[in-house]
Amino acid sequence: MLAHSNAAAMVDPSALADDIRRWGRELGFQRIGIAGVELAEDEARLLEWLAAGHHGDMDYMARHGTRRSRPAELHPGTVRVISARIDYAPAGVRDAWDVIADPRRGYIARYALGRDYHKVLRHRLQRLVDRIAAVTGPFGHRVFTDSAPVLEKALARNAGLGWIGKHTLLLDRDAGSWFFLGEIYTDLPLPVDDATGAHCGTCTRCIEVCPTQAIVAPYRLDARRCISYLTIELRGPIPEDLRPLIGNRIFGCDDCQLVCPWNKFAQPATEADFRARGGLESPLLVDLFAWTETEFLARTEGMAIRRAGYEGWLRNIAVALGNAPSSPEVLAALEARRDHPSALVREHVAWALARHRERPATAAG
Repeated sequence: MLAHSNAAAMVDPSALADDIRRWGRELGFQRIGIAGVELAEDEARLLEWLAAGHHGDMDYMARHGTRRSRPAELHPGTVRVISARIDYAPAGVRDAWDVIADPRRGYIARYALGRDYHKVLRHRLQRLVDRIAAVTGPFGHRVFTDSAPVLEKALARNAGLGWIGKHTLLLDRDAGSWFFLGEIYTDLPLPVDDATGAHCGTCTRCIEVCPTQAIVAPYRLDARRCISYLTIELRGPIPEDLRPLIGNRIFGCDDCQLVCPWNKFAQPATEADFRARGGLESPLLVDLFAWTETEFLARTEGMAIRRAGYEGWLRNIAVALGNAPSSPEVLAALEARRDHPSALVREHVAWALARHRERPATAAG
């Protein structure tokens, strides 16, 4: 329930907002901003996007209705949203383009190399809530970390944390896009920050580089073609025409971020939990494909990679192995999974083996 305490009524909102920003920095957030709850224009774009079917099999996107774009419907009484940013670019890992260019290895989106960010952000945001409550007394709030229908990028934009780029990700002049967002919905009548203007200009690098051309127009992403959707969200078969375009990307995709000029200002993460773990920044595909389910669960414990599930993990690697140069090691790895219990895995292995049969022997590298 949302309910103001007497103490909250006595606190100066502007001073409290300044304190919240300071407390956020002390807790490890790089930026904190405050937004109102008006998202009418974003709601119209969301409904148009859904009507076009660009959400693919993510049926929950449509089921939530307007709760995503009307914060007070999701959590009654909400009048402000505290938006928080924390950087995640892992330091000391092999250059992303080098990994993508090495077809023997699997590319995992940089955000997924460390601990699952949901847990890190939720804990950190709750600590911020506790600090606020120590001053205001009990107050109405709810914490979100990509865990409910929230238009987090639009809210962060309105909170002054950046602008939404043509690739549909949030961009900041001083930090690029390598960061996570989290929110606190609250009934505290805090002063709001000014939204940030857009600074993409005429640049279209993100649109041009997308391997599957999923950015169908500036600011419009067709998730059905997006490699992040195909390798993480999609539970069924990956469309055959898109498989060759995925290359060796086995969990997510960062190409649109890698080419963005603003990311030259991005800073490596200072959060220890976001350091790469398990040697997954540049893994050999044949090694990953040999993992048992028990090994998969053990090696990805506490990581976002778990979201793909073991079946999805093998499906994705099978596609990457199908795109890799032919070699005895690659063929042996695929043959070992030819009769896998999962029909999904078997189909993708069969596709990969067929790719190698069709490929001239001289393609081996």
